Amino acid sequence: MKADNTMKKKLFCLLLSVTLLTGCRNQDDLALPFANTDGLNLSASSNEEAPDFFASDLAVIPDKLNHMSDPAITAEASLIVNNTDKKVIYANNVYERLYPASLTKLITTLVVLEKADLNDMVTISYNASHITESGAKLCGFKEGDTIKLEDLLYSFLIYSGNDAGVAIAEHVGGTIGEFAKMMNQAAKDAGAVHSNFVNPHGLHDDNHYTTAYDLYLIFHQLVTYDKFLSIINKSEYTVTYKDAGGNPVTKNFLTTNRYLKGSENAPKGITVVGGKTGTTGKAGSCLILYSKDKNKKDYISLILKADSSDSLFSQMTDLLKMIK
Repeated sequence: MKADNTMKKKLFCLLLSVTLLTGCRNQDDLALPFANTDGLNLSASSNEEAPDFFASDLAVIPDKLNHMSDPAITAEASLIVNNTDKKVIYANNVYERLYPASLTKLITTLVVLEKADLNDMVTISYNASHITESGAKLCGFKEGDTIKLEDLLYSFLIYSGNDAGVAIAEHVGGTIGEFAKMMNQAAKDAGAVHSNFVNPHGLHDDNHYTTAYDLYLIFHQLVTYDKFLSIINKSEYTVTYKDAGGNPVTKNFLTTNRYLKGSENAPKGITVVGGKTGTTGKAGSCLILYSKDKNKKDYISLILKADSSDSLFSQMTDLLKMIK
C-alpha cells in the first residue's frame, strides 16, 4: 500500500510540475483532473474520472482559483482548504516562491517522524548552542546538555527554538547539509516539488524557499500523525534534561500561537487545533493552522508574508470566517 501511495505521489509531482511550468494558463488543454471546489467540476473532461489520489487525498488548485481577492487578505500568499472534502475555499498566489521562516520546521518534523526514534537521547553540540544570528529565537540549550529527542521536538514546534532545530538535524542527519538532503527528499515525497531547504529552522538563506501550496502538501502529510497533532495542540510544555555535568535542568516553553494562548479568538464554531508561526525580515509574518468546525470537518489555512504579527492573525481570523 505504501509503495502504491509513493507511486501516486510521484505521478502527482510530475503532473503538478507540468501544470506550473506551463503557468497554469490552459488547464483544459492539459487535461488534468482537479478536485471539485464548492461544486465546481474542474476536470478537463466530464467523461474522465479523476484518479483517487487527486479526488480523495489532495486539493489541487488550478490558476482560475489561485487569484482570489478579498480586501481583508493582504498577505503575499494565502490559502484555506476544507481538508475533509478537499475543497478550496480561498487561494491566492499559492505557487509563488517565498521564504518560509519557521514554517520550515514542518518539513524538519516530517523527517523526524518518518526517520527517527523519539526515544533517542541527543547531546547538544557547539553549533547548536552557538547560533548568533540577531533575533533568532533560542531555547537556551548549552553545549553538552543531553535531552530526549521527543522533548527537543516539542520545544522546537511549540516555542520555535532554532537551537533545538540544529540539534535535531545533527542527531538525525549527522550534519546540517546531510539533514537538508533528507528534508528535500521528504518534501518531494510529499509532492512539494517547488521547494528547496538548506537548514532545519528557517533562519534566512536566499536558497531556502518554498510555496504556500508546497507547505499545504507537507502539512497535509503531518496531520496524519497523532504525535504531531498532540504537540501543536499544546499551549506550553515543560521539559527536564541534564546539563554537561549531569545536573537536571527544567524549562517551560510557551507556544507562539495566539489562538492557543487565548490572545486571538477564532470565529464562533471553529476550533483551532494548532499550527506553526514563522517570522523573519524577508519572510514577513507567516502562519499555518489546522482547525475543525462544529461538524468536525478539518481545515488547513495558511498565510505567508503578512506585514506584521497583528496583521497576520487578523487575516487568519478572516480566512477562518470563510468557513461555512
